[in-house]
Amino acid sequence: MISIKGPGLKIFAAIIAVIALGFSVYSTFFMSAGYKTATATIVSIEEEPDYIPDPNTENDVQYIVTAKYTVDDKEYVEPINSYDPGYKVGGTVEIKYDPNNPSKVTSGFGIGIYIMIASAVILIAVIFLTVKQKTSVKKLKETNGEFTFAPSEKGEERKLYFLTDLGTPKYGHRLEDKNRNVLYEAKNTKFSPLSAFEFDFIDHEHNKTIHHLVGHEEETDWNSLLIDNNYTFTFDGKDIWKQLRSVGVKIDSRLVGGESKGTLASYSISRNGDELAFVEMTSRYPHEEDAEKHKVAVKLPVQGFYRVRTREKNLDLLFIILVAMARSGASDERGGSRRMLFNTIKGE
Repeated sequence: MISIKGPGLKIFAAIIAVIALGFSVYSTFFMSAGYKTATATIVSIEEEPDYIPDPNTENDVQYIVTAKYTVDDKEYVEPINSYDPGYKVGGTVEIKYDPNNPSKVTSGFGIGIYIMIASAVILIAVIFLTVKQKTSVKKLKETNGEFTFAPSEKGEERKLYFLTDLGTPKYGHRLEDKNRNVLYEAKNTKFSPLSAFEFDFIDHEHNKTIHHLVGHEEETDWNSLLIDNNYTFTFDGKDIWKQLRSVGVKIDSRLVGGESKGTLASYSISRNGDELAFVEMTSRYPHEEDAEKHKVAVKLPVQGFYRVRTREKNLDLLFIILVAMARSGASDERGGSRRMLFNTIKGE
């Protein structure tokens, strides 16, 4: 199964729009080529008996309009392919008929013209958003420079807590210490259903803010042990996992038994063989006192909530890795999910 959101949704929308545009152009201008025009009289307007109305739409009814017209002194009574609230029995409507088969009739442009307009608007919107995103990425690179991180600097080990906002499409993330001081956070500054989200990544320890473009999550689920699933998104216009692998990131994960006889995921994160952090998935209450209060710390692990042990002083790379895990659901640096299962089975 391949999801259709973000870039996938734009591609899907573009394909459907192109097909619809081609069909509407053909049906409007070519299918009735050579047809002649006549004035017909409406003889009946009846509800379509086989139409299934939308339960969420009030008075959702489909109508069949039948009209009579004369060609070469012969009268024809045929259904036409359009309906307008202004139609009434006894009224007239302009039609087009095939001179070689006058019973073959269409009413003006019909619905084709509306499909043409709608599909053209969708196609223009997709092109506009694609160009806009490429321009935004180019401008971002000119501002931020290359995709780099602060060098690794070790200090005393500390326990941190990674939390994800829930209940809103503009969800962000934050990394806190045991006293709930926010050390690093990602704030969603602009939401778009088709183009990338705009985020401010704020390093509170170094008083530094960097703007990033975070794409919609994409997933490919093969439902097979032979081919790994893939969960990813774009970060400043490029695949997040390709960027992290390019700087030597590796994530080894497995499932382990928790303190309350539950099962949760743990992750060992390294860069070029040097350990960055050890991470455990928790419930939505990663702080120990909150977990104790709600009594669900290990029983109900939730993606996007982690306890982190690290000696790293510079948290920029670690924070982006945690964001990648939280937003994509991947459990290794290739965006996959199978390595966790194999590592668990092997007991690594």
